[in-house]
Amino acid sequence: MNFSIKAIYNWYRNSIRNPKYRGWIIVGTLAYLFSPFDISPDLFPIVGQIDDLALLTLLISEISQVLIEGYKQRQMTQPQTSPSDSETTETTVEVDAIPMQD
Repeated sequence: MNFSIKAIYNWYRNSIRNPKYRGWIIVGTLAYLFSPFDISPDLFPIVGQIDDLALLTLLISEISQVLIEGYKQRQMTQPQTSPSDSETTETTVEVDAIPMQD
C-alpha cells in the first residue's frame, strides 16, 4: 500500500467534518498527543515534536473551520428582524425650508 501525506490529510479532514466520527477523531488525536508512543519519539530533540505539532495544528485548524461553518449556518437560518419591526410607530419631522440665494 502506498500512503501519501495528502491522502491522510484528506481522510482526517473528511472524517472530522462528519458529525458521526468527529468525537472519535478528536479523542483519538488527543490520545495520540498525550501518549508516550509516537511515530517519532519525543526523545529526539526537534524531530520528536514535529509530528505532535503538525497533528495539533491540523486539529485546531479543522475544529475552527467546523465551528465557523456552524456559526455561519446558524446565522443564515435565523430570521433577520430589525428592531423597528416590533414597533410600528411613525414619527413625522416638520422642517421649515428656506430657499438659498447666490
